[in-house]
Amino acid sequence: MDLILASTSPFRRELLSRLNLDFQCVAPHCDENTLPEEKPYETALRLAQCKAQSLHDSHADALIIGSDQVAFANNRQYGKPLTIENAQKMLRELSGQKMCFYTALVVINSRNNKVYRHVDETTVYLRKLSDEMICNYLQREPDAVHCAGAAKSESLGMMLIDKIESTDPNALIGLPMFRLIDILYQEGFSV
Repeated sequence: MDLILASTSPFRRELLSRLNLDFQCVAPHCDENTLPEEKPYETALRLAQCKAQSLHDSHADALIIGSDQVAFANNRQYGKPLTIENAQKMLRELSGQKMCFYTALVVINSRNNKVYRHVDETTVYLRKLSDEMICNYLQREPDAVHCAGAAKSESLGMMLIDKIESTDPNALIGLPMFRLIDILYQEGFSV
């Protein structure tokens, strides 16, 4: 059975590669817009499901991994800023705030249509950030614009963070690895 990561994220690819398993990264086909009145964990789970499901028909004998992450603070969802200007604005709003990151994992066995679903919640407390700190961080960490909430914790983003509460630190990077390993074992993969 093939192992497919329904993602083009270099962060998720790097996490999965740590298991030394053969896998393919395939771009999913999914509209990633949020829906009105949707809770953040629901958005993350729906998008992870959409990503994995989008590859189901084209990969008939595969275990397909979909994942998505939503950051939530100040009663609103924060996605990827995509530009430095948006990231600066986002980090100013989030300065000194508590953020919740919901990282969803959906794994589909396309052979028997078995579906696994999991949402990991990580709480991140940001430091009070000056404009100088924000500019310095974004100048030195350009990939932050591709991270929910502009917080790339596994790299220089650690300078923004005061404290993290998590059951799986990998989930904050983009893939709940502890739960994924359980699923891989259940599906007969040697990890």
